[in-house]
Amino acid sequence: MRFLRRFFQLTVLTAALGLGMLALYQYKFPAPRPPEPLPPLTGQIDHILIEKGARRLTVFRDGVELRSYPVALGFAPEGDKARQGDGRTPEGMFRIDRRNAESKFHLSLGINYPQRDDLIRASAGGYDPGGDIFIHGQPNAFYGKATLRHDWTAGCIAVSDTEIEELWRVTPMGTTVEIRP
Repeated sequence: MRFLRRFFQLTVLTAALGLGMLALYQYKFPAPRPPEPLPPLTGQIDHILIEKGARRLTVFRDGVELRSYPVALGFAPEGDKARQGDGRTPEGMFRIDRRNAESKFHLSLGINYPQRDDLIRASAGGYDPGGDIFIHGQPNAFYGKATLRHDWTAGCIAVSDTEIEELWRVTPMGTTVEIRP
């Protein structure tokens, strides 16, 4: 008798669990809402911080953080850039010194690398320190339809096309750029 009672209880419990799982399976959970788009930045920024380890670019105005963007770096991002072709992104303090709307990447903001110390080190070592380091968008061949998020540049800092358009609007010549390991 005890066996039948236990068997009946287990059968009822199993059936209830099965019906509960079926109800959950058939329930249409609401799709997650996409995050609300941030309002566009206005005015100008005065500082850009790039944290290579975090793969993050943050913009500031008067010491106040305004926005952060994910970035892709050079294909060999560990360490400071030393020479042409090493795939590293330079580290240190720089300035935006040129703007290129006709780049082979969607818009680009140039930083003043190499600097005097880089040129001296390269000259003493007999190699080319490299140059043409930019914050830029994706390859123009993508037509704004894709964003590469892995480290793929030759040493530049890459963001999405939408993000470089925003940066382009708010970044004046002379803006300081700090690149940390």
